[in-house]
Amino acid sequence: MRTSVRAMAAAAAAALLCLTPGAAHADPAASPDRCQQVSFPVPGGTLAATLCLPPDRPTDTVMVLMAGSNYNASYWDFGYAPETYNFRRAMNAAGYATLVADRLGNGASSRPTSMSLTATATAQALHDIVQALRHGLGGAQPFSKVVTGGHSLSSGTSVMEATNYHDVDGVLLTGYSHALNIPEVLGVISTYYQAVADPQFAGRGYDSGYLVTRPGARLHDFFGPDNVDPQVLAIDEATKETFSLTEYPDGLMSTLPGMSSLITAPTLIVNGSLDRLSCGPAYSICADAPALQAAEAPFFSPAARLRTFVLPGSGHSVNLARNTADYHAAVIDWMKSIVG
Repeated sequence: MRTSVRAMAAAAAAALLCLTPGAAHADPAASPDRCQQVSFPVPGGTLAATLCLPPDRPTDTVMVLMAGSNYNASYWDFGYAPETYNFRRAMNAAGYATLVADRLGNGASSRPTSMSLTATATAQALHDIVQALRHGLGGAQPFSKVVTGGHSLSSGTSVMEATNYHDVDGVLLTGYSHALNIPEVLGVISTYYQAVADPQFAGRGYDSGYLVTRPGARLHDFFGPDNVDPQVLAIDEATKETFSLTEYPDGLMSTLPGMSSLITAPTLIVNGSLDRLSCGPAYSICADAPALQAAEAPFFSPAARLRTFVLPGSGHSVNLARNTADYHAAVIDWMKSIVG
């Protein structure tokens, strides 16, 4: 397995380090909010992404946003009530470009065999995306500042990328901590079943290793029960996404002591106060931002300049809580402090 992962990573690097404006497909007709579709060649297929620029000003900063398991790009670019729930638009309005990418096997990206998917390969692809953005992607301007943003599993891949390559200017980790509530994690995993058994995915070519949440499980798994719009919950169920358990073993390594201490870029951790996965027993470490700071600071070096934010009443999916605008404001304040 170690050899095949190295080979996959090397192939991804070769594909993207040779990237030219012609090799990364970009739709020349940008949408009114200045977005274009981009695809990245990686072992196993292509990663689909959308690059969006601020509507009213130039910028030299881009945020690379990737959703974790159970979600696709719509987590960051939510279509319902976008003035409230759309993280991507909030960052664009604040003056930052965004690139929202789907992992392999997820969303609009290619769907290889489920057993081939690993967090290590995703971290390598994330690194190559960072480099492509710095050199000018698909004819777009080069960005001098790149910040990665992850949720849950993709927070793990952001940690892996930042510790291996030290090439980003900031790391946003959401739905992440070193105090995973293992019984709750196992409880959430018990709500997964094969995508081929789900009416939304049956007959679409998924192999038996692709999993999704069972219908009706997401309220318990990912939300604070009193902090969710019923329409958001319905759309979340309708847009739920597949993943493979093979992405978890190396991805969860980022939550063990040691790896995060190697991050040298400013880091912000955001959790909901009722995140049953990331907030330890009885939600103790997520009582408020100081409690989360005290719990997480020992795992980071001074170079990370760690900051924390807790969204009251939110579960694991902070982007979809009713009060998510407070989290947007906290991220924008942090971004101003690290990149201007």
